[in-house]
Amino acid sequence: MEFLLTVWKFFETNILTNPAFFVGFLVLIGYMLLGKKWYDSLAGFIKAVVGYLILNVAAGGLVVTFRPILAGLKERFELNAVVIDPYFGQTAAQKAVEDAGRSFSLMLMVLLVSFLVNLLLVVLRKWTKVRTVFITGHIMVQQSATALWLLLFAFPDLQDMKIVLTLGVVLGLYWSVASNLTVEPTQNLTEGGGFAVGHQQMIGIWLVDKLAPKLSKKDSKKLEDIELPGFLSVFKDSVVATSILMFAFFGIIMAILGKDLMMTIDQAYGKTGGAQSYFFYIMQKSLTFTVYLQILQLGVRMFVSELTESFQGISNKLLPGSMPAIDCAATYGFGPTNAVTIGFLFGALGQFVAILGLIVFKSPVLVITGFVPVFFDNATFAVFANHKGGLRAATILTFCSGIIQVIGGAIAAYVFTLAQYGGWHGNFDWDTVWVVFGLLFKYAGWIGVGLVIVLLLAIPQLQYRKNKEYYFTVAEDYEEYVEAISK
Repeated sequence: MEFLLTVWKFFETNILTNPAFFVGFLVLIGYMLLGKKWYDSLAGFIKAVVGYLILNVAAGGLVVTFRPILAGLKERFELNAVVIDPYFGQTAAQKAVEDAGRSFSLMLMVLLVSFLVNLLLVVLRKWTKVRTVFITGHIMVQQSATALWLLLFAFPDLQDMKIVLTLGVVLGLYWSVASNLTVEPTQNLTEGGGFAVGHQQMIGIWLVDKLAPKLSKKDSKKLEDIELPGFLSVFKDSVVATSILMFAFFGIIMAILGKDLMMTIDQAYGKTGGAQSYFFYIMQKSLTFTVYLQILQLGVRMFVSELTESFQGISNKLLPGSMPAIDCAATYGFGPTNAVTIGFLFGALGQFVAILGLIVFKSPVLVITGFVPVFFDNATFAVFANHKGGLRAATILTFCSGIIQVIGGAIAAYVFTLAQYGGWHGNFDWDTVWVVFGLLFKYAGWIGVGLVIVLLLAIPQLQYRKNKEYYFTVAEDYEEYVEAISK
């Protein structure tokens, strides 16, 4: 038993919770199952790991660059507020769990059980109708942390093992079912890219895919079709457009915060003693966002191409008919270059309107924008919305998403008492369906848990009933699926 625990601990520490190596080994195993030579398999492993590490560098850089600005807003205006961001939410959940007298190591046990539940549902896909394996490791950690507190909040006296098993089933079902909802939208967007989305806004993607066509008009333009006159034509270049918009957006905020405050908060700038002009400091910070966005797209292209090809081996030999559910950023390369920027800007605008509403109506919880939800959720929504409904859908839906993120985050932080720890998860699914789940746990007890489980189990069955003939084909052979429905 001790040997098995040691093996599991090694696997959990070095692979399962390290998404770069997790994806890399999936690629390696997939290529080996496809019968590729060892050196080709090794090359695929290296490119997948390096690609994911590049993605991590870019995503981490975006977050780190934005955090001093968040801290500045909090200090400058003396805001005692909640930051809606999964990193802040994970920290808040950990503190809450530990203050409740429980070990946060329960989170890793929950993660293991949830992942095994996901695999079991895919193995039993004939009956469960689940087609996706959720493999976005850092997202699994963040969600396990927040969900752990929700269950402890509802059942403070529940024994550790019952917590692990109960939450493992619920969270494993969510990963399986929600990522499964993104199969059709993602396959259509990528024209058979061979992956689904496994992130923080999976149910949101499904909603956007359904709502976007309803917002489209006959003469609706798509983002890629926008004709920009005169000097505005420079916005056709994604690097130029992103740089200008980020400079305008963050320049205003940092100008309000002032040089002295930013020197105090941003240690790197403070060490220079203000030798650099504040204008050029703002410009450098703003352009850094563009740099990380370009890096992110490079990393995505590297690991997605390897993963989608190699996963055919896993799908054919170990988990027939399944597909990987991966980071939402993998979809950005399949939309117009300006979709990511438009999604971010209109999502941010929606958040600012909602935050102003909280202030006007004297909400007991004030929300501060978190970069991960306002960027990654809304950039993803814009890509999917533009594909089905064009510019009109992309702007309206991301604006609405921003409002929902703030209102849902404020309700969740207040009701689940995480406001006192300064953070909430903040992403779309966790400001909507998981708020409902948490309330059901708290006020309906075990009946609420049962209702959530039954609901999650029913969703793939309803999906299947609507498209029995091609439900599995769309994931297994997209070309055959397109040919079949065209007839």
